[in-house]
Amino acid sequence: MAHLGQQITNTRTGQRMTFIELQRDSLRIDSVNPPTNEREPLHVHPKQESGAELVSGSLVFEVNGVQRKLAPGDSISIPPNTPHRFWNDGHEDAHSIGFFRPALAIAEFFETLFALANAGKLDAKGMPRPLQLAVMVPRFGDEIRTVRPPWPVLRAVAMVLKPLARARGYRSTIAA
Repeated sequence: MAHLGQQITNTRTGQRMTFIELQRDSLRIDSVNPPTNEREPLHVHPKQESGAELVSGSLVFEVNGVQRKLAPGDSISIPPNTPHRFWNDGHEDAHSIGFFRPALAIAEFFETLFALANAGKLDAKGMPRPLQLAVMVPRFGDEIRTVRPPWPVLRAVAMVLKPLARARGYRSTIAA
């Protein structure tokens, strides 16, 4: 279970997070993202507002198909259920303070995703493999959803695969 002050690292991407505020109505994360050409999957937070303030470095946010480059001191707020992703397009680490309102279980999602990355259990696009995804989709559907495949399709596939995934020992959360 996530806790205040906890630090997690994604060895696949080099991203580092520290949970600096962890309350029911708000999660704030001190985050460091190394430069990369890799793009996370386009996703939504169906019930959460999210965003960030850039402290140093450079980040590009793609929100509803529009790219916006943040400079130090700039901030962005993304309404719930809005397709987005971000990446560091600069030459140095990007340091930002991110937020999610309400917090829901997004900290546990990050813990699980980073633990899977560190165990080499994500695909080339940074996604959990199908049986792992089958147990995560019902657990984290209020927090995060990929845009493709469409949510109804992903949810239906997860419902079909979940019993097999459970029988093979897959769990929806994995402590970092």
